Amino acid sequence: MTVPGAVSTIEWVAAVLFGLAVLHTFSTKLFAKLAHGHSAHSGLWHWFAEIEVVFGVWALVLMLSLYALLGEQQAVAYLESRNFTEPLFVFAIMVVAASRPILLSVQYLLETATRFMPVNQGIAMYWLCLGILPLLGSFITEPAAMTLAALLLRDRFFTASVSSRFRYATLGVLFVNISIGGTLTNFAAPPVLMVAASWNWSSTFMLTQFGWKAALAVFVNASVLALWVRHELRDLKMPKNAEVPVPRLVSAIHVTFLVGVIVFAHHPPVFMGLLLFFIGYTEAYKQHQSPLILKEALLVAFFLAGLVVLGGLQQWWLQDTLLGVGSGALFFLATGLTAITDNAALTYLASLVEGTSAEFRYAIVAGAVTGGGLTVIANAPNPAGLSILKDRFTDGTVNPIKLLLAALPPTVIAGSAFMLL
Repeated sequence: MTVPGAVSTIEWVAAVLFGLAVLHTFSTKLFAKLAHGHSAHSGLWHWFAEIEVVFGVWALVLMLSLYALLGEQQAVAYLESRNFTEPLFVFAIMVVAASRPILLSVQYLLETATRFMPVNQGIAMYWLCLGILPLLGSFITEPAAMTLAALLLRDRFFTASVSSRFRYATLGVLFVNISIGGTLTNFAAPPVLMVAASWNWSSTFMLTQFGWKAALAVFVNASVLALWVRHELRDLKMPKNAEVPVPRLVSAIHVTFLVGVIVFAHHPPVFMGLLLFFIGYTEAYKQHQSPLILKEALLVAFFLAGLVVLGGLQQWWLQDTLLGVGSGALFFLATGLTAITDNAALTYLASLVEGTSAEFRYAIVAGAVTGGGLTVIANAPNPAGLSILKDRFTDGTVNPIKLLLAALPPTVIAGSAFMLL
């Protein structure tokens, strides 16, 4: 990608296409309306209305532009230089974590915990989904925590009787809490993982500098929201668990696959191989399974892969934007930039800057995780949660503006915890 006179042009083209992709994410409602009004091409418009396909579509446009401007060799070389480990991992972890034995095991543990909580069972379960599962993301990874929390919220609480206000408020808090809930360790949150090795951040460092503050913000966010929607939660009839129990051995095997995927999260040949064995196992014992969410996981992987391709040529303006800014302003800048980029990409670019201070490093990571719930593209696990929950919203789409507004209050609480404590 070092063709004289062409690089700057490509970078400008990539920046414009990235901007169009971001604009597209805020325009999915328009494409949904076009799908209803134009039957001849409704399938195409409906496809464009899917947030998960947005960055994949614009990544294709970018690759065609590279091919036209630089030629086949340079275009292919750029694509091969991208690291697609994260999209592949999210695909694998979503499929395994959403399997019936895993979901029933988590559900059983949470239901057991509600018996010891001095509140209505529905409120207790709701709080656990938003207050405990996001923190588990520090250990089972954020995408796995998002998948489990979204599935439990969908099946338990996103019924026809709850209001649109309830749905958006829940989604906003879920996204924010997942984003900050992975900071108790140095390996589970993508924006932390990008800098941990370069800056020698251990899990002990993360827990003492970020983790306890994040946990406090998660608890406050979950508690405030549960209190705010308590009347709707009390009116909900908790579904009785009529599921046929899964043999403990089957559950143990599923947990083993889940742990294996997590342990080898940075080695695609290993975790993708485990996924293939897992799919084979579920086919052999169908009586204990529900359909795997392969389609949803593929769409999320497609979204993240497109973000990897488009984001790879944004360094020229993102890194310059971060330099020369004080730590206080940098926190707010990082929070805002995260909303229109991926927070892991933002911290990765920051890790390339040499000679940065401890204040710079803290501000950039704190801002990146704080803003990780503002939009679908702000944090890698968000598309996973969206793919699971979006069908419970009007027209099967989530309004990005309403999501942004719903995520602002928990974002302010998270930011206050990181900057004031």
